Amino acid sequence: METLPRFFDAPRNSYYLFGPRGTGKTTWLRSEYPQAILVDLLQPDQFRTLKARPERLRERIDAADSHSLCIIDEIQKAPELLDLVHSLIEEDPRRIFILTGSSARKLRREGVDLMAGRAVYRSLHPFMAGELGDFFDFEKALEIGMVPLVWDSDDPIDVLSSYVDLYLREEIKAEGLVRDLGDFSRFLEAVSFSHGQILNISNVARECEVPRKRVEGYVDVLEDMLLCYKLPVFRKKAKRELVKQSKFYIFDCGVYRCLRPNGPLDSPEGIGGAALEGLIGQHLRAWVGYRNRDEKLYFWRTRGGSEVNFVVYGKDAMGAFEVKNASTVHRKDLRHLKTFLRDYPQSTAVFLYRGKEKLLIDDITCMPCEEFLRRLTPARNILQENN
Repeated sequence: METLPRFFDAPRNSYYLFGPRGTGKTTWLRSEYPQAILVDLLQPDQFRTLKARPERLRERIDAADSHSLCIIDEIQKAPELLDLVHSLIEEDPRRIFILTGSSARKLRREGVDLMAGRAVYRSLHPFMAGELGDFFDFEKALEIGMVPLVWDSDDPIDVLSSYVDLYLREEIKAEGLVRDLGDFSRFLEAVSFSHGQILNISNVARECEVPRKRVEGYVDVLEDMLLCYKLPVFRKKAKRELVKQSKFYIFDCGVYRCLRPNGPLDSPEGIGGAALEGLIGQHLRAWVGYRNRDEKLYFWRTRGGSEVNFVVYGKDAMGAFEVKNASTVHRKDLRHLKTFLRDYPQSTAVFLYRGKEKLLIDDITCMPCEEFLRRLTPARNILQENN
């Protein structure tokens, strides 16, 4: 596939670009900045040289145009370079550095200079449907997810399996983030059942037979490496008693499917429903991130059991989104959104389903998931759309 434009809008000054492996950070940067100095710390020779002599970076920059843009790929592998980068920016603020990483854990753990005030933080997410345009295939996205490394491959199922085996397991071990790979592998399977659910650490620990404290640490590892995220409860001006715990999602629905054990007692509808919710969630998360505004993503659940899958809240507007893995809509399916609207009548409410028709039922827009995903772009304010 040709290199596709991304919705990511790069800052004008130095910045960190974080994102899980395979989301296309290096590909996008090479396309966007073809003349940049590229330091690839995944290359063994460059890694060894700069580990032994960080000052070699200065020599490379001095040998080029003094104001050349410099990309350092996977900066967490040599965090000691950050001190030198900071110094180079202080010497000449016109110098621009782009520092990519798939984890900030090692940087924070070693207490290195994160260049506060000198570089902003940005994230690159898996593909959005709008980025793929005519290449987007809704059913394919539900099966293999939207990680560019997987989507672009000739054998996506094999690549997805390799991604999980080599990245989620072997690389995490290689980075020294876990000591027992067997425990961590069992944890990955157990925690996959929590995708789209409130995370119960005690239940996960019991299922994978790993101490609770260690499971808490494993969840932190996944979060730090951007492989999962948690949604907090929306509780602004709450009029009802709400749950307190956050919901847990694996960052990509294809990775979720690959991790999730599938046996004779599992229903395809249940797994497919969780994958669909995750696909909508990762799109909304990317939409919020790429807009770089004040919107934030939440979910809403009362103690009485009413739940709205996603709430996007911004300064001037808000939107509530309910997702259902069904091809038809009944009025009873809208009861949770109606409850939410009674508390927040100023909100836009959208019911997303697997059907083909766009409907308006009791003033609630019911939209096919595929249509919604194709229309979702950072330039479009979905919080102010009612139809």
